[in-house]
Amino acid sequence: MLRQLPNIKDAPESERIPLLIEKMRICHYKFDFSNPRQDYAKKEIKRKALVDIVEYLNTTDGVFREPLIYEPLVSMVAANLFRALQKHNGGDDLFDPEDDEPLLEPGWSHIQIVYEIIRTFVISPDTDPKLARQYIGHNFILGILDLFSSEDPREREYVKTVLHRTYGKIMSLRSFIRKSIQNAFNHYIYEADFKHGIAEMLEILGSIVNGFALPLKEDHKNFLRKSLIPLHIPSGLPSYHVQLSFCVMQFVEKEPTLSLDVVSGLLKYWPVTHSRKEVMFLNELEEILELTQPEDFEFIIDPLFTRLAKCIESAHFQVAERALFFWNNEYIVQLILTHRHHIVPLVVPSLLRNAENHWNANVLSLSSNVQKLLIEMDPELFERCEQEYYRARDSGVLPAEISLRHFILPREVSLEEKVGYADEDGRDDEITSQSEQFAGWKDFDQMEITDNIGYKNGNGKIDSSSEKTQCDHHDQQPVSSEAFIDIARKKMEDLTVSQRMKREEIFKRKSRSMDASSSESTLRKGDDG
Repeated sequence: MLRQLPNIKDAPESERIPLLIEKMRICHYKFDFSNPRQDYAKKEIKRKALVDIVEYLNTTDGVFREPLIYEPLVSMVAANLFRALQKHNGGDDLFDPEDDEPLLEPGWSHIQIVYEIIRTFVISPDTDPKLARQYIGHNFILGILDLFSSEDPREREYVKTVLHRTYGKIMSLRSFIRKSIQNAFNHYIYEADFKHGIAEMLEILGSIVNGFALPLKEDHKNFLRKSLIPLHIPSGLPSYHVQLSFCVMQFVEKEPTLSLDVVSGLLKYWPVTHSRKEVMFLNELEEILELTQPEDFEFIIDPLFTRLAKCIESAHFQVAERALFFWNNEYIVQLILTHRHHIVPLVVPSLLRNAENHWNANVLSLSSNVQKLLIEMDPELFERCEQEYYRARDSGVLPAEISLRHFILPREVSLEEKVGYADEDGRDDEITSQSEQFAGWKDFDQMEITDNIGYKNGNGKIDSSSEKTQCDHHDQQPVSSEAFIDIARKKMEDLTVSQRMKREEIFKRKSRSMDASSSESTLRKGDDG
């Protein structure tokens, strides 16, 4: 029964520990804090008891040498903390941690004191780890990890401190805590749409990795490969990327050969439809390359600079700028210089296309600077690559060339069906198609059409922030087949004579087919009438 008890320090010394235990017992009592006025007097009795407990534990020397208080203390903490957490209406799917206010815990006046009690317990030098291990078991650790799902950032901060201190205090739980964190990461990556607490768990992990002994165990390397690198996949990456990047860098600093695994993973999970994540990937990639050994660098040249070349000519100016900034890094430039015969042919076409087509003045300037740097490295090599580019472009075999088949449509298709939408915040959406007949639409790399469909960048995405896009996505009109055919005619002017003749024949055949289809449709409408 909940009742008022005297202060622990006012009791005789021989009665203090029994009184402390009794106060812990009555603090098992739970209340509904959704109604502040309900049971107000009883809530105040419990709050005063919790305050008395934490004050006594903080000001009394040797109190944790008493084995009798371990079980009631851990039991009281579990009874108050392990509970159903508050959630926004609609669940996590509708919650945006960057825009929405977090849902604060209504019973924080009690819960905060309980966190102070367990924090004091795990950080005290008087706490016996072996005795504490008898009461802080696997279920307690899993309960603490579940509290990372709280929307209240104050609670997640306390949970981080308690779990980290427990990891340092009880060595026999370290392996289980690491595996439990890994399971939480895997659940978030492959099952959950959104989860709070990833950033806090990564902060704990960063400290843990910093203490790993060399050489790294294979289990630790697998943690990097199977959990940390795949954490780049979820769309919630911006909320924890700083902490994740720090953890990854800790691994690479301890064992530089792991840079190959990290770079390969970043390229594998590259966010081709999310410009903000793409900039983050580029930031992390540069940091990893600074730690990459020259003998390891040659193994990642092809995939790395193929991706960088695509980023260089991205229609999103921030992505293009960040990729071009790689040439401001002296160590990376030195690596490029060593392997210039392999790297320069990969990036020159993108730089030249930027000079011809890119809409952003800053990107044009940076592209020009990189060209000058490559010319200084090896003038003959750059000239040879430049000639090869113009020869390929004039012959009509560049990947950026747009084939007529991308524009010949069997029916009228709305803009929404054909190119999808760009988010209001400027993020890129994937290209959508209502019919497999238009699968070829995704094949080409670059396209500029200002009247109807905006700008499509080298990754096959629509950039709504481009100055070349002048679409109102809220009032779409169907785009006719004739409009696309006119665009195709303009593109055909750049083709060689032989190609033009072949495609003119296709053009006429397709036009007749569409005319016939249109006539049949008109006849059917007439019959229906």
